[in-house]
Amino acid sequence: MSEKLGIDHEVLARAGQRIRSGGVVAFPTETVYGLGADARNPAAVEQIFRIKHRPRNSPLIVHVDSIRMACELVQDWPVEAQRLAERFWPGPLTMVLHKLPVIPDVVTAGLHTVGIRMPAHPVALALIREAGAPIAAPSANPFTRLSPTTARHVKDALGEKVDLILDGGRTPVGIESTVLSLAVSPPHLLRPGMISQKQIEEVIGPITAVMKASGDMGTEAHPSPGMHPKHYSPHTPLILVDGGALPSTGRGVYLWRKIPVSTVAMVPMPEDAVSYAAVLYETLHREDSKGWDWIAVEKPPCTPEWDGIWDRLSRAAVQIS
Repeated sequence: MSEKLGIDHEVLARAGQRIRSGGVVAFPTETVYGLGADARNPAAVEQIFRIKHRPRNSPLIVHVDSIRMACELVQDWPVEAQRLAERFWPGPLTMVLHKLPVIPDVVTAGLHTVGIRMPAHPVALALIREAGAPIAAPSANPFTRLSPTTARHVKDALGEKVDLILDGGRTPVGIESTVLSLAVSPPHLLRPGMISQKQIEEVIGPITAVMKASGDMGTEAHPSPGMHPKHYSPHTPLILVDGGALPSTGRGVYLWRKIPVSTVAMVPMPEDAVSYAAVLYETLHREDSKGWDWIAVEKPPCTPEWDGIWDRLSRAAVQIS
């Protein structure tokens, strides 16, 4: 069931009650739609893994409505966390810190750390406040598939598996949050996003980028969501290409920035990283529904502001030419 939220207080109250009673609610953030449950309730969180078919070694991010709520979930709140929160929260930055027992192991894949962020979306913040609970939420889609940036994407992917879908419109950032571990020294960038390594270093000094894909799902806990080698994938094979070098067989579509190729169906993409990220998943969802044999995407620039987009496309691709 999907309901429009304006914010409609009756719908919001019902969603908060679902969370408090151990249910699962899909809701918008500024990045993508999340599939949320009370982060303190192991049975509720278990439902997320079942709905998504998500492996238990992939931890979840916990969403909070304030620095105060974040501090209630972790063993310590270092000065770096305070500086980053003051600069980037609410916003698409997840910080990994040593957790308190109030966060059950199912949320963190058994790790002693938890990723926390404060989303910059009024519906997400209102839901957390109405529920009176931190909300554990990965993206609201089957594991490894395209993340949803509209309520319709959630409905199409998960159907009636979700108790309630809050419709907050299209998500403005468009790809998942940057993940930074402050549980190690120097801090480790675990997943790039639209808050770049350079922006983080301007606030807290040097950090180390360790965005590595696990070789397989295995049993070892991933230090961050989004580290599986296959992720963010449409059903249609996605190919990253240079200079319009497209497949010679099959029917496909080409997502281009700089170099058009008039012999195939084309979709122009924005030239700047912020605008590109905002429409990337929406464009892939749309083209994935058209029955193409392949989706070719012109490689984006290899510059810091594009790191998050590169990460998503490279994990989604079946081939990089």
